[in-house]
Amino acid sequence: MKHLAAGVAAAILLGAGGLTARADQAAVAPPQGSTPLLELVADGVQIYTCETKEGGFTWSFKAPEANLFDIQGRQVGAHFAGPTWKLEDGSEAVGEVVAKADAPEPQAIQWLLLRAKSHQGSGALSAVAYIRRTETKGGVAPSTGCDAGHLSQQARVRYSAVYQFFSAAK
Repeated sequence: MKHLAAGVAAAILLGAGGLTARADQAAVAPPQGSTPLLELVADGVQIYTCETKEGGFTWSFKAPEANLFDIQGRQVGAHFAGPTWKLEDGSEAVGEVVAKADAPEPQAIQWLLLRAKSHQGSGALSAVAYIRRTETKGGVAPSTGCDAGHLSQQARVRYSAVYQFFSAAK
């Protein structure tokens, strides 16, 4: 399974270049003067829960759950609720969304720019000020299946993305 995930990560990295030209990277760009620190590929799921809203039913986003891979395809961490990124070196960053852009792929979750609002540990994520999610595939909430008979049930929708970590602007 680990080799499959590494292959997926490599395929995402190799195929990512073609999407860049069609997407609005400027909408989710970190502030000018920010320095790239790290780039990781996420492979996992976006978790949604069926809830009532405004007299109807809807899938509401709850959390991501993904493994993080380096450019060589080695698993180096995890991404989960918060949203939080945690690496094997013990460092952790929690972010908050500051900008969004529609993904170029129709069934892909949005591209995001997040600001790091807290850190733990002294590893690679300790100096992160911004996190950018791009090159997304999948992850969009289901369009059907949320009704009275499925209230409180979860849907786990497969996704992948590239996460880029940046320092504060100098």
